[in-house]
Amino acid sequence: MKVSVCITTYNHEPYIAQAIQGALRQETDFSYEVIIGEDDSADNTRAIVKSYAERYPRQIRLLLNDRANVIYIDGRPTGRWNLVNTLAHARGQYVALCEGDDYWTSPHKLAKQVSFLDTHLECAVCFHNIKVIYEDESHEPHTHCPTDQKEISGLEDILKSNFIPTCSVMFRRGVVRELPDWYYLVRMGDWPLHLMNAKKGKIGYIDQVMGVYRVHSGGAWSSLSRIEVIHEFIKFYHYANAHLGFRYERLIKTCLSDCYCTLATAYARDGDIAKARTYARRSLAERPLGWSLLKARPYREMLRSHAPRTYQLIKKVATKAGCLPEPES
Repeated sequence: MKVSVCITTYNHEPYIAQAIQGALRQETDFSYEVIIGEDDSADNTRAIVKSYAERYPRQIRLLLNDRANVIYIDGRPTGRWNLVNTLAHARGQYVALCEGDDYWTSPHKLAKQVSFLDTHLECAVCFHNIKVIYEDESHEPHTHCPTDQKEISGLEDILKSNFIPTCSVMFRRGVVRELPDWYYLVRMGDWPLHLMNAKKGKIGYIDQVMGVYRVHSGGAWSSLSRIEVIHEFIKFYHYANAHLGFRYERLIKTCLSDCYCTLATAYARDGDIAKARTYARRSLAERPLGWSLLKARPYREMLRSHAPRTYQLIKKVATKAGCLPEPES
């Protein structure tokens, strides 16, 4: 078995058929399996995946979960156990992921990624570009990766941001044999997984659009507010710092400073000045030479208006260091 395609799904009735069809239409000269983890949906998702499993018994393996295995984080159910259980059943040399509300657009996706990993032995994982579409049409569709996305990235790159769309990733099975306990305590399941893969090898990129990420109101991640998302990033960074033995603490502190900066700006815009001041101070504490953050106009204006003492302290530190921010306008 060359590839295990792992599809995780919960309440994806309008989308799951497209996800399964994208996996079944792959054109390959190697064998691959499709493992579907259905997390006891409240809608018609289970009936749909069962009908596909009956039609394609040689290719699809169906894992039907029940609510007893649901993992809750901050009172919200997650699909974490479903993902872990689906990965545990994979038999392929490589594992490709796709969530039930996303889908693949190229029938050559698996073949191209397998070819890449077969010839780039230094890489533990590879991914490709995707299109992002918005169900409510609030934004125009766009591609995810920038035009200057590096062909080969490393652990430090994935620490700075999660640039790998889940429906685009393929990695070597067995690279991550045991997931740490903290993996079950963060809301995002993909970023920590990419990080642990990146500990074992490089990250390769194929500059082709071969899938679609769908943003909709029922999405576990897209339904979070911007402030909730940043708080999840902060939680992830603290766990990742300890997991990596604090070897990347300087980089992580910079990332945390940026997160706190974003929170300070967001709370200021919402009129919560007390929290804005709190996170401005935390941003400065993580990166004492936080003068460089004054280059961000919203952050600079928030500090100057609502946390003038912090603002003056940053300017004082910058002056002593001999590196002032760009002139204010």
